[in-house]
Amino acid sequence: MGAIYRREVGAFFTSSIAYVFLAVFYLAAGYFFFGSSLAMATTDMSNLFSSLFFVITILIPVLTMRLFSEEKKQKTEQGLLTAPVSIGGIVMGKYLAALTLYTIGLAIIFVYALILSFFGAVAWGIVISNILALFLLGAAFIAVTLFISSLTENQVVAAVLGMIVLLALALIDVVARYAENVPVVPTVLNALSFYTRYYDFTAGLFDPAGVLFYVSTAVIFNFFTVRVFEKRRWS
Repeated sequence: MGAIYRREVGAFFTSSIAYVFLAVFYLAAGYFFFGSSLAMATTDMSNLFSSLFFVITILIPVLTMRLFSEEKKQKTEQGLLTAPVSIGGIVMGKYLAALTLYTIGLAIIFVYALILSFFGAVAWGIVISNILALFLLGAAFIAVTLFISSLTENQVVAAVLGMIVLLALALIDVVARYAENVPVVPTVLNALSFYTRYYDFTAGLFDPAGVLFYVSTAVIFNFFTVRVFEKRRWS
């Protein structure tokens, strides 16, 4: 797994993906930070965190689109499957590489909070809770889009499908509101809501059930990805 991880981290930075992802993430975060905190002369960063929820639904599929689809396109997939490493190790190596790059992007938020601390009191508990929420949300979304990447050899298709799926997951709450008069459906949809759990964190509420939800999503979709490649190995 370590070799796969190092290979993928290196591949991110030898291609343009890492630079594009980080540049767009930093620009978006900087824009919302300036507009919601600096321009308003407040240490409240809640609008920044709310906006970043939708930013990462667009950016994460770009981060993960090539991880498996490129292997299939370049015909290097079989080399991976016959390498002396478990399929689980391959999946986790690629997953952790993407999560590492994503975490590097998140680090800028801590820098923003430090900047604000020079101008007033920062609610560090809420800031840390929000950063944790973004990390957990990203961990779940990376697993989902990594699974999608394993299903196609076209990077663009993987990116577009990933964006559609993540936007659908982000908008579950909207669908639940329109289905209020339908028995059971709103309850089920609210239980699957990514945004509701994320919003709880942005309010400074540490929700163990939310942590479990995001971690479980990451585990389940990484398991699905492993199953995809186990099927290919024996087919």
